[in-house]
Amino acid sequence: MYQDKIVVVTGGSRGIGQHLAEGYSKLGAQVVVLDVLLSEYSGIDFIKTDLADVGSVDKAFETIEQRYGKVDVLINNGAIANFNKPLNELSYDEFSRVIDVNLKGAFACCRQFIRLNQEQTYGRIVNIASTRWNQNESGWDAYGASKGGLVSLTHSMAISLAASPITVNAVSPGWIQVEDYQQLVDFDHQQHPSGRVGKARDIVNACLFLTHPENDFINGHNLVVDGGMSKKMIYQDSLLNES
Repeated sequence: MYQDKIVVVTGGSRGIGQHLAEGYSKLGAQVVVLDVLLSEYSGIDFIKTDLADVGSVDKAFETIEQRYGKVDVLINNGAIANFNKPLNELSYDEFSRVIDVNLKGAFACCRQFIRLNQEQTYGRIVNIASTRWNQNESGWDAYGASKGGLVSLTHSMAISLAASPITVNAVSPGWIQVEDYQQLVDFDHQQHPSGRVGKARDIVNACLFLTHPENDFINGHNLVVDGGMSKKMIYQDSLLNES
């Protein structure tokens, strides 16, 4: 399915990104990982890239152009994903760093992807957002803002690229447990209408679906992959009854 396709995965050296890189590689794609951390998966082309540095991003895509001449799929997965801090302690520079990597970094990659995809008849951009774009917890202000911006960027780009073969969609993961899944307890799974906590494969499957060559009518969509958790009403009484 993805033979002869060049797939770029940002943040593809660890976590969900690593599973995405492996998933596309197993289906025959030439995967290029852009990350600050070295990719240890064989068969993957790795280019060290700082998403917050537009010069680093531009250089990475210049290297891709020299090696492959095109790009077919871009998965904007790279992000500062574990940063949470009380709002009254959050500095301007810390907030800016999260936005620079998570939102501006994705935009920088999109610009270069569009340039390298101009002569192609197929193109897919998938932005990995988060359910925190819409629902959040205290202390996740910078991360939530970055993912909200990414969802909005997805919507706008789908319109701006209407004259091209490129579709632009987002995937918003909920609780995805990449490691130590066996250590979760029943209560963790019971919070989800689907009856379990998410796995990395759930995000891989979503991306493979959205980037399928025949799926050109799904455009500008934010696909929430959370086992239905964000649709579940939480009342104070229910929390008291469970304690």
